[in-house]
Amino acid sequence: MIISLIFKKLVQALKDLSPIILVIAFFQIVVLKQPLPQMGEVLFGALLVVAGLTLFVQGLEMGLFPIGEAMAHALARKGSLFWLLCFAFALGFSTTVAEPALIAVAAEAADIASQGGLIESSQESQQQYAFGLRMSVAFSVGLAILIGVMRIIRGWPIHYLIIGGYAVVMLMTIIAPKEIIGIAYDAGGVTTSTITVPLVAALGVGLASTIRGRSPLVDGFGLIAFASLLPMIFVMGYGLIVFG
Repeated sequence: MIISLIFKKLVQALKDLSPIILVIAFFQIVVLKQPLPQMGEVLFGALLVVAGLTLFVQGLEMGLFPIGEAMAHALARKGSLFWLLCFAFALGFSTTVAEPALIAVAAEAADIASQGGLIESSQESQQQYAFGLRMSVAFSVGLAILIGVMRIIRGWPIHYLIIGGYAVVMLMTIIAPKEIIGIAYDAGGVTTSTITVPLVAALGVGLASTIRGRSPLVDGFGLIAFASLLPMIFVMGYGLIVFG
């Protein structure tokens, strides 16, 4: 039974990765007309990726999704809006701070800013700049999840909030320093990655399933959109402070 389940998960992971494998193979063999360098290492690495994706998806199904939904149910039944909003903010903040993609982008942004003369070239200045970026994004995601939870509770239409948010993004783009705009737009993407998405999605679905009159399909999704939107605004605000 367990072996059969593992085999099915491995096959599914291989299917998910097959478009990437086909694209790389096509351009390497047909366009570049060269064999893959270090074929043995490439194949072994591909096997590790398949195994890793299989374990990651299985871990989401067994751990992160259930715990996110369970905590949303428990907090909603407790009937305390204060603790529910505290949990939403803390969840968004903590998962974003731990996001590997954000850590990597913040460090790279600090290095490039140092090379461009925007900040001092010392290690301390780079660390402070990267830390400021991470905290700005983490706070914005926490606030975004809090707003998303309030939307589910109050039944606010999501399109008004999204349209209004992107209008603010456009205005901030006009006034923000050009050195921070690209980083800000990237920050909206790197926040919604491997750690943040499963827990936040589970929170929204679990909360919408618990509150009477809310539909998990209509109201349970949309938190990720807020988590992508607010970091752009906050990072551009951070750029106004640092470079302004």
